[in-house]
Amino acid sequence: MPIQPASVSVTDPVNWAMERTKQMLFRPFNLGRWFIIGFCAWLATLGQGGGTGFNGNFGSHRNVGSFREAIEHARTYVMSNLAWIVPLAIALVSLCVVLGVVMMWVSSRGKFMFLHCVAHNKAEIKEPWDQFVREGNSLFWFRLVVGLLTMIPAWPLLIVTGITVYRMLECGAPSLPGIGMVVVAALAFAAVCIAAAVVMKLTTDFVVPIMFLRRCRCLAAWNEFISLFAVNVGNFVLYLLFQIVIVVVTGAIVVGAVLLTCCVAGCVMAIPYLGTVLLLPVVSFKRAYSIHYLAQYGWEYNVFRLPMS
Repeated sequence: MPIQPASVSVTDPVNWAMERTKQMLFRPFNLGRWFIIGFCAWLATLGQGGGTGFNGNFGSHRNVGSFREAIEHARTYVMSNLAWIVPLAIALVSLCVVLGVVMMWVSSRGKFMFLHCVAHNKAEIKEPWDQFVREGNSLFWFRLVVGLLTMIPAWPLLIVTGITVYRMLECGAPSLPGIGMVVVAALAFAAVCIAAAVVMKLTTDFVVPIMFLRRCRCLAAWNEFISLFAVNVGNFVLYLLFQIVIVVVTGAIVVGAVLLTCCVAGCVMAIPYLGTVLLLPVVSFKRAYSIHYLAQYGWEYNVFRLPMS
């Protein structure tokens, strides 16, 4: 039965995680070690990040007229070339789906590889890749189901928003009911995305370490975490809020590094894998922070207690 610790801090793990990061990467500094751990970190974060946005400007009637004309031209072109546009669209969508699923599967295994490196202060690839096959596959299926469940309400909301905006643009002026529908749909979409993001954040930060400790499947680890969460709701809410502070601070550090290097660092960060290697201290700190925080809930939640294999 999970207990409620007398004191859980969100600030103390900052120092512990910084010390862990120094030990891993700088004591002593070894470039080869950076590339190995960086590869595990890159796999763990594969396919994450990015976003979408919408920027609408109704402008003048002239712009609306141009928009209508462009839409009409596009519609005519598409209707007259359906023979090759439809198969191409299906092929591209299928390719994107397959690539996304493959990256999710690889990153699910990668999360255990990176956690292995941080928990044991080791730079290894093959051993954790082979060791956590069952756990990685279980995590993959959980993430896939969560992603599909998120899409069920998200896509209709996006479609409703798109149709509503298109109709307002076609009419030449925004309408009060249309704007209201867009606002409601946008807020609902944001709520769905935030809920899914919180689930995945808790999964990565706490459920994965529990799977790592118990060598159990994802749902079993989630059941244990829910029991722990239920008696420590306030602590975990504070943890999630403090994550905003960490994101802001680490983001400012990264931006500062980019500016100090005249955007050279930014160019390297844009390169897959090399960007993760460059940002390895930040990525390692975040991983170490979450497991140091979890360790405050008892010896049974301390991944550092496991013997090095």
